[in-house]
Amino acid sequence: MKSLSMVLKSSRPVSWINTAYPFAAAYLMITRQIDLTLVLGTVFFLIPYNLLMYGINDVFDYESDLRNARKGGIEGAILPKELHKTVIWAGVISAAPFVVALLALGNLLSSTVLIFSLFTVVAYSVKGLRFKERPFLDSVTSATHFVLPMVFAFAVTGSHLQSKTFVTVTVAFMLWAMASHAFGAVQDVKADREGGISSIATYFGARATTRSAFVMYLASGIYLFTLGWPNNLVSAVNVGYLAILFPHLWITDETCEKANVGWRKFIWLNFLAGFIVTMVLIYNLLKP
Repeated sequence: MKSLSMVLKSSRPVSWINTAYPFAAAYLMITRQIDLTLVLGTVFFLIPYNLLMYGINDVFDYESDLRNARKGGIEGAILPKELHKTVIWAGVISAAPFVVALLALGNLLSSTVLIFSLFTVVAYSVKGLRFKERPFLDSVTSATHFVLPMVFAFAVTGSHLQSKTFVTVTVAFMLWAMASHAFGAVQDVKADREGGISSIATYFGARATTRSAFVMYLASGIYLFTLGWPNNLVSAVNVGYLAILFPHLWITDETCEKANVGWRKFIWLNFLAGFIVTMVLIYNLLKP
């Protein structure tokens, strides 16, 4: 039972919704129906996808996580070495049947998106690739982990990916996710440097990275505001992220750990953001 608990903890249950919701919301908005693809895709992006993504990360970040004071809770498990293979196999075995089914139910484009999303999940952490240690590419790759489930929904339904709404939402979502990753890396500047790990924050410094994240959140909100009523209500959520980030605009590398205060607020603000998006989604689904 202890092993099962650690495997589950490694999947970051508090973050499950962040990958499942973009797929499910986009799929429902497009098809307005509940079918096998919706159910399989939602379950896949809810648990197996996160177990694979975060499990791999916890295994390959084990040494650095031991030196990181914020690890061991909802922000990441410190897995005993004897569970590393178990977690990796749990991720692969739980994901495999869903991937096969979604490939069978999809088309060439959706299959390409799904395979690419799995590649980014692996490439972010595994030795030899370690995109998470390539400044700027780390934020881009992390962002795709959350944006590609939504893109998969558009692709598997055969929707036009060149539509203005798709492009606007995708750009805004990418900017939001990149900003979140960048600011999340700020709190680890000292720990990462001590562990010899590179990131967007260790390369640019805590202050420059935080200010870049602020600009990306602002740009994301502006993009969302162009969607028109009532969809542009979602842009109001970005004000919350900007407000949380503002006190940290003068942060230094020496005080980088203080960013964790803002980061923990982000975790809960995400649920409010999801609520607002859900209300807008329900409105669109109910209108004639």
